[in-house]
Amino acid sequence: MLDRSNLSDSAVTLVRQMIVDGVFPPGQRINEVHLAEKLGISRTPLREALTRLVAEGAIISRPRIGFVACPLTLEEFEQIYPIRAILDPHALRLAGLPTCKQLSRLEAMNKKIEKATEPATASSLDDSWHLELLSQCPNRVLIELIEQFMRRTRRYEIALMRENRNVNRTLQGHQTIIEALNRGDLDAACTALQENMESGKDPIVEWLKNRQTRK
Repeated sequence: MLDRSNLSDSAVTLVRQMIVDGVFPPGQRINEVHLAEKLGISRTPLREALTRLVAEGAIISRPRIGFVACPLTLEEFEQIYPIRAILDPHALRLAGLPTCKQLSRLEAMNKKIEKATEPATASSLDDSWHLELLSQCPNRVLIELIEQFMRRTRRYEIALMRENRNVNRTLQGHQTIIEALNRGDLDAACTALQENMESGKDPIVEWLKNRQTRK
């Protein structure tokens, strides 16, 4: 149920999540009438929400067609993913070494990722793991930027996992980071985090190139 106090803000949050989770697959037209009925709101706040999501890069507006969930493209992915490989390690360095309780939470969250059966769930848990890792970062603007890039990269991760689910590399990367933090070696943890981010790029790039070839 949407918060009636600010329908546009509530609709932005919900529709953004629907796009990220693949409820609206990349390239699919968003039927405003049906979506407004589903959310229980009029088309005016929904249109405001969709316009804001265009500015975020989650959807595009096409003449005579309307709003469409952004397609997945190799060009976009190769532009946005390397940025996270820079931002995340920098945020971890600012956050410093975690507490024992935080390390325990990271271990437990890693096990949840391993047990996740739905791609959207696994990807969401992975993002939560990274946000927990960076939760002590004092630069909140940096964290907001990372969250924005998470939303954009998650669409690619979910699409790949739906065709070829394999989170072992992610889990191994997480464990390497945790082990470095347990040793009190922040430099090694930052390096492992950057390697974890970079290793996640190659399978998606290969998948996107294969999709282009098949077209």
